[in-house]
Amino acid sequence: MAQPASRIDLVNYCKRQLGAPVLEINVADEQIDDLVDDALQYFHERHFDGVVQTYLKYKITQEDIDRGQGRGGTNPIGIVTTTASTTIDSATVSFPYEENSNYIQVPPAVIGINKIFRFDSSTISNGMFSLKYQLFLNDLYFFNSMEMLSYAMTKTYLSDIDFLLNTEKQIRFNQRQDRLYLDVDWGNVSLGEYIVLDCWRLLDPNDFARVYNDSFLKRYLTALIKRQWGQNLIKFQGVKLPGGIELNGRQIYDDAERELDKIKEVMSNTYELPPLDMIG
Repeated sequence: MAQPASRIDLVNYCKRQLGAPVLEINVADEQIDDLVDDALQYFHERHFDGVVQTYLKYKITQEDIDRGQGRGGTNPIGIVTTTASTTIDSATVSFPYEENSNYIQVPPAVIGINKIFRFDSSTISNGMFSLKYQLFLNDLYFFNSMEMLSYAMTKTYLSDIDFLLNTEKQIRFNQRQDRLYLDVDWGNVSLGEYIVLDCWRLLDPNDFARVYNDSFLKRYLTALIKRQWGQNLIKFQGVKLPGGIELNGRQIYDDAERELDKIKEVMSNTYELPPLDMIG
């Protein structure tokens, strides 16, 4: 198929680009499976169409609060101890470090988290008795009772106060851990509260088959298979086949390397989101 809609279709498409079935592609099925996984990983981590921005909500449980409030000693829940030792004056001295398990487990498909939305109560921005609600109730009840400029300036002022009194929650995340660390005061976190994650999630090709038909992915996987083909044939360099044909695995390998360099350059210039500018 010219438009692959599955993993098998994608592999067959790449083999045809390399000459199959006219030529025998000397690459094992196990090797191709590994290359498909490598190509998908590169596609998900570098291509802007490989991920989708989404919002996930999580309900805080009592176990999360207990782990977050762990202090060691009489409250050892969620405390992980790491010990370092050294020799001082011919004596071995240990230095125990305690780490709080103030994290929630994140699905493996999430590869990046921008922020979490505020989940604490604020008298400025939330609730029936907030300033925002009272401003609408008292000043904007009648149409044209308040100038838009005054309203906009008041809202900006309230936003500044809200920003100063309710700062953004500090988080730490590494996609290889699948853990979202919340550096918050767990004593102020209520049971049953929801936190909302602004995150990036992999576009699973099993759910969205059009991933297999991506133009970059097809070219990249074809070049990977070609390089593996050349790698497999390098050890047969100079071997004569019946009819005087000589295998040239080195040429195939070098051609594939040049193609991969060009493809990665196109990725950086065209398909990859540019990094944010550093200011200050």
